[in-house]
Amino acid sequence: MSSVAVLTQESFNEHRSGLLPEQRPSAGEDEDALPTYKEAFPPLPEKAASPEGTQETVNAWTSKIRPLKSSIITQVFHVPLEERKYKDINQFGEGDQAKVCVDIMHKTGAHLELSLAKDQGLSIMVSGKLDAVMKARKEIVSRLQTQASATVGIPKEHHRFVIGKNGEKLQELELKTATKIQIPRPDDPSNQIKISGTKEGLEKAKHEILLISAEQDKRAVERVNIDKVYHPFITGAYNKLVGDMMQETGARINVPPPSVNKSEIVITGEKEQVALAVAMIKKIYEDKVCQQLVKLLMTFLHCDYTSKCSVFTLFFFFFFFKFSVTEISQGFWAYTKCIDIFICFITKPLPLFIVNRIKELHKVTVRIPPDNEKSNLIRIEGDPQGVQEAKKELLELASRMENERTKDLIIEQRFHRAIIGQKGEKIKEVRDKFPEVIINFPDPAQKSDIVQLRGPRTEVEKCSKFMQKIVAEMVENSYSVSVPIFKQFHRNIIGKGGSNIKKIREETNTKIDLPAENSNSEMIVITGKKANCEAARNRILAIQKELANITEIEVSIPSKLHNSLIGSKGRLVRSIMEECGGVHIHFPTEGSGIDKVTIRGPVEEVEKAKQQLLGLAEEKQTKSHTAELRAKPEYHKFLIGKGGGNIRKVRDSTGARIIFPTSDDKDQELITVVGTEEAVQEAQKELEELIKSLDNVVEDTMNVDPKHHRYFVARRGQVLRDLADEYGGVLVSFPRTGSQSEKVTLKGAKECVEAAKKRMQEIVEDLDAQVTIECVIPQKFHRSIMGPKGSRIQQITRDHNVQIKFPEREDPQGKEAPIQENGEANGEVKEPVDPNAPKKCDVIVLSGRKERCDAAVEALKALVPVTIEVEVPFELHRYIIGQKGSGIRKMMDEFEVNIQVPAPDQQSDKISITGLAHHLDRAKEGLLERVKELQAEQEDRALRSFKLTITVDPKYHPKIIGRKGAIITNIRTEHDVNIQFPEKNDENQDQITITGYEHKAIAARDAIKAIVDELEEMISEDITLDSRVHARIIGARGKGIRKIMDEFKVDLRFPQSGAADPNLVTVTGRPELVDEAIDHLLNLEEEYMADVVENEAKMAYMRPSGGSAAAMEENRGPSKGFVVREAPWTTGNEKAPDMTSSEDFPSFGAPVTTKTSPWGPKRF
Repeated sequence: MSSVAVLTQESFNEHRSGLLPEQRPSAGEDEDALPTYKEAFPPLPEKAASPEGTQETVNAWTSKIRPLKSSIITQVFHVPLEERKYKDINQFGEGDQAKVCVDIMHKTGAHLELSLAKDQGLSIMVSGKLDAVMKARKEIVSRLQTQASATVGIPKEHHRFVIGKNGEKLQELELKTATKIQIPRPDDPSNQIKISGTKEGLEKAKHEILLISAEQDKRAVERVNIDKVYHPFITGAYNKLVGDMMQETGARINVPPPSVNKSEIVITGEKEQVALAVAMIKKIYEDKVCQQLVKLLMTFLHCDYTSKCSVFTLFFFFFFFKFSVTEISQGFWAYTKCIDIFICFITKPLPLFIVNRIKELHKVTVRIPPDNEKSNLIRIEGDPQGVQEAKKELLELASRMENERTKDLIIEQRFHRAIIGQKGEKIKEVRDKFPEVIINFPDPAQKSDIVQLRGPRTEVEKCSKFMQKIVAEMVENSYSVSVPIFKQFHRNIIGKGGSNIKKIREETNTKIDLPAENSNSEMIVITGKKANCEAARNRILAIQKELANITEIEVSIPSKLHNSLIGSKGRLVRSIMEECGGVHIHFPTEGSGIDKVTIRGPVEEVEKAKQQLLGLAEEKQTKSHTAELRAKPEYHKFLIGKGGGNIRKVRDSTGARIIFPTSDDKDQELITVVGTEEAVQEAQKELEELIKSLDNVVEDTMNVDPKHHRYFVARRGQVLRDLADEYGGVLVSFPRTGSQSEKVTLKGAKECVEAAKKRMQEIVEDLDAQVTIECVIPQKFHRSIMGPKGSRIQQITRDHNVQIKFPEREDPQGKEAPIQENGEANGEVKEPVDPNAPKKCDVIVLSGRKERCDAAVEALKALVPVTIEVEVPFELHRYIIGQKGSGIRKMMDEFEVNIQVPAPDQQSDKISITGLAHHLDRAKEGLLERVKELQAEQEDRALRSFKLTITVDPKYHPKIIGRKGAIITNIRTEHDVNIQFPEKNDENQDQITITGYEHKAIAARDAIKAIVDELEEMISEDITLDSRVHARIIGARGKGIRKIMDEFKVDLRFPQSGAADPNLVTVTGRPELVDEAIDHLLNLEEEYMADVVENEAKMAYMRPSGGSAAAMEENRGPSKGFVVREAPWTTGNEKAPDMTSSEDFPSFGAPVTTKTSPWGPKRF
């Protein structure tokens, strides 16, 4: 067994220091006395060769033991009953299902075992290798499960990321989700991706595809065209500069190599990162362009100018190297620092109006060379003063050009239209606020988020902050919530003239969108801030609750029955909602496992829907049967009956539910019957009899007076179409025009023909009893009577079942009547016009039954506006109008009237209110109430403006204000006053002003005086504390001193560094408290000083004596360090390692730079 001795530097130094001076080797001794490298650092013994058997044993035990993994895996798949393709339980293990399973096993090599669960779902256990199991899973899904399909739309440019390299990502997605994904070809403009598979697989595939698209949405690609010659400046030496930019911004920058003749630099990454990288690259480019311009200018403008003549020469380079104005101006300023001339560069010819203005203003002559001279020299001649003034003006212009800045703002494209506003109104306000800034939005087709600002630096920064604030408000205001409201209540929520909805919008500051009148949707969408949306939602629901007895209940139904209760495409639950007066039934999200179903609507209808849901659920749990039958779509309304009477009779007698197709269903003839087997059979039998009777077409005739024929066939037969829709498609034929025949033929099902005939007779009776009367209302009120889009007149027409015809508008430029001579004009005798007769343009004609027409006339007259005057003090008018008319506009919307305020120059106290009679009283009361509020505000404002001034020594001001203004803020809040301290340059530095109510201002003054009195009672004493204990008394971050000041209610001031007496400490406070604080401080000093003395004694004991150390160093002499012979570094050109170098002898934990070694590369 060999031994190894290791010689360290410390042991060697100890060895040398222990020798006597005469024993130490001298400088003149022979070099052989030095130890060799092998003697100082003996090599480790080489590993002895071990016998063969032993070596094998060592390798066997020391080799890494790898865990053994089975290549066979097992997975279990479950197919629910409703998704099974083969549902015949009697043939389980046989038939087509078994053949499919055997075929899957042969095709994939996996082993399949099938079993039936309690819920009749199919459980399949698949065993085999991973690839075989995944392929078998895909086959099981496609061949044993019913397939569904769905589409998901993502931007066309994201499709390639879904496909992946060589289609690997797409294959992985299909295997993972067990679906088939079809992506449109590149030449196909569609962005819809079609997915087919099971419901669960569809949801997973959709989720994965949308995740990929969302990830790509966060990324951006920017291409910057920069001349090839500037690329080395952007990349830097060994690509260091571009690497630093990528590390700093996080974006990927692709600069084409020198061998590729492309000038385009591509930057990819997050949007903010890309924008930052683009800015950095453009900055480098602009700097280099400026340097190049300086060189070019020095070359082109190498000339000598003297100041003897009064001629000032300007060089204008047109389209100079295609540089921008900013770049050229930067180069110009760099050059003009070197020579004493004035040069101006522009990128386009000098405008003529600038030349003329310079001529007239400065009395100079400007000569511009013609185009054929191809000269860039423009001469300005005149007296020296005029030339200098022209020069000064151009310098200011150049200065403004130099101060120009361009900034890119990242604003999501969806906000661009909102920022611009309708017809550019909102962006015009921004541009008016910052007139010197040019704001450029990208083309919508580019789908870019970058908005460019250009202008003076300070203005661009202000505009940028302003627009970012607008965007932040838009993001905050983009919260949206949908509220289901019964369709019949939408009109009440809107209110008369939109008053209710306007009030809710203004008071909650939200945007409320209602569905169109012809839409079947009941959802009202509210957009704005979250809290405001919730407030608006609660107010809308409250209106609905007031109008109807609306309630909401929860019914517990097992979640496994939810799908069957909803029915195919929601048909079953929709039929329940329609039958029960349009109640809202909300099922929980599929897969959530929640059993609660919410029903909301009128109390009676909710209870009815609850019973039907529970009855259906019970049927589904016991035994449910479904049957289908067909009927022509025109028969459906007749089968349902008026108000659902016919179909309700069938349901009550049989207990079955009958579902008719909706307008969205493809098959409009299919009628579904659901219930127990007996009930379905009975209902099917009754419906078939009804349909059979409808198919029994009969023909009947009736007599209608020819004068009424026009009513039925007018408007392209609208009345006849309505009859056909209502009565099972009955066909009504009228005789030809001019035949004077009264015979009208009806053809269709017997019941439908009889019902249509009865309805036509009712219409004829109404037409026979119809009269025409006239109502005279001045034409100026007609528009008001009609209402917005004719809504008021339509309402009267519907309520009273009359026809109303308004006259043509009078020609405002009507021609005068021809001059009559002897009562004749143009040879015709004209009857004198009755001055009391109404004008034709004022006569409204009504047609209908007499009693209905009379009621309609009264309704029309009630809509004629009336005007009243209200006396309001003139000085309150501007407050009533409000900012930009908001106050008066709010009152007009609330009371549905028009309020006219007289012009300021009239100094009138009369305000006119025009509107409907029943609205005027409310409007007048509201206006007078507003006047009272304004008068009360004026009185309150006068009371609040009371001012009080007190005199306080300025030295007490900081104490009154308190730390971070805490004391003065507390006084202001407690007494509800404004307290103003004097400014620094104010003459009266001891004056404090208090503004507010008189009694509150006095109370605040007393509070301030109390603080001052307390401060005047305080004294200050100086004590001596050893400076060595100051730090401990102050504590970490002043925690100790704050504790003392809070405990004793005193103020402590320690000396600053460099003070004359570093031990002097000042204590300020009440006399008794100062004495207690001083005693406490002296006790702390005594305690801390004992620790200080003890620590100093320990340090003195541990420190070696100065004399012995110095003597030892002197005896040793200068040390040459650790020297050995035959070291490896002596064989080559290497030098000995430096023992003081941290690179050659690093400490633990310090970073080590890689260095070549004489022993070769290090092996770790």
